[in-house]
Amino acid sequence: MASRYRGARLNRPNDAIVKSDGTIYFTDPGAPSPNLDLDFSGVYCVSPDLGTITLLVRDFVTPNGLAFSPDESTLYINDTRRQHIRAFDIQPDGLLALASDRVLCDLSGDKPGVPDGMKVDIEGNLYCGGSGGIWVLNKEGKHLGTIDHGESSTTNVAFGGEDRKSLFFTTWNTVGRIEVTVPGLPVPSQKMGK
Repeated sequence: MASRYRGARLNRPNDAIVKSDGTIYFTDPGAPSPNLDLDFSGVYCVSPDLGTITLLVRDFVTPNGLAFSPDESTLYINDTRRQHIRAFDIQPDGLLALASDRVLCDLSGDKPGVPDGMKVDIEGNLYCGGSGGIWVLNKEGKHLGTIDHGESSTTNVAFGGEDRKSLFFTTWNTVGRIEVTVPGLPVPSQKMGK
């Protein structure tokens, strides 16, 4: 779907999400490195027809997990190296309103773990790896609590199960599951019609 941007090979595409209109958004960390064509780490989108790749933002150190708010009006992107989540308003054309860029939450602390992977529940709460486990944040970025799974670092999270109340997580060594009370957002289905 995407391997190059303006003729240069992408670094190492990482996390991806799909908007309900079929647009694919993904992070591409890794730069700078002498073995890579691009001298920056970026966040991109690919058009629903897979014909156009657009660079959305390039000032992250290590862009990693990303997720939409339930109404798809906000895109959350975490930066593993800076240990925070940034939020951007989405314009009608699907691009980021760069002037809306804000740090939603700092996930650093005195325990192991950095931002990696991210999902949102139907109430707009975010679930993201951070210091000490999986951080749960409300849509304003307030830290509601941390799920301590006993491992040093969370590498990704995903909702599943019949009612989407199973929060699955991965670490460097394990795969686990925790039952939560609020269902995760379903995977969007592309709007059909003309």
